Amino acid sequence: MTGILALQGGGPFVANDELDRRLLGEVGAQRVVVLPTADAYEHPDRLLAAADAWGTRLGVDVVGLRVLNRPGALDTEHVSAVAGARAVYLAGDSPMHLRSVLKDTPLWDALRAVLARGGLVVAVGNSAAAVCDPMVDPRGGAFTLGLGLVTGLALVSEVETWSADRLHRTLKLANTPIAMLHTGSALIARDQGWELVGAPDIRGDLPVSSE
Repeated sequence: MTGILALQGGGPFVANDELDRRLLGEVGAQRVVVLPTADAYEHPDRLLAAADAWGTRLGVDVVGLRVLNRPGALDTEHVSAVAGARAVYLAGDSPMHLRSVLKDTPLWDALRAVLARGGLVVAVGNSAAAVCDPMVDPRGGAFTLGLGLVTGLALVSEVETWSADRLHRTLKLANTPIAMLHTGSALIARDQGWELVGAPDIRGDLPVSSE
């Protein structure tokens, strides 16, 4: 990985403006592709509206791609849009749906290539949990297969919304390092290592590198 991967704890397009501005400037991105895939069954249009307002505040162009199902991840126009991006954001609340749509698709390959050529990939909230392997299933706190941009690390997003019992169960089941991120906190992966933003709670050692 020669680019930047940012895992944000929550609050897509409202909680991390200063961090987003810094990361976008670091990779020289003036245009951002936003994938609301994990909100396919919620309100993807609301998420894209929030992304547009965020883009206005930060002075970047936002391209929202309605990749809401697996055919969308196979669409050549969607793949080309991601392939040509300098920065891509993943947001939404269903990590299981995000995984089922993107895993082993040309669009996922295009997103990984953004990192390989020095770009920025940001995943927020449960979408951040999904790009890790193992992935925490927020429905019950158990572990399952994730997308694997980061391996050997599990992530609990928006940990402030978790009950003590559910969090205790997840920590008890964990056999890998686990990061607990509240809204506004983040983990930033670069070739030279990790940057911690907002004092996330890390149990175990962070992996040496991501994909």
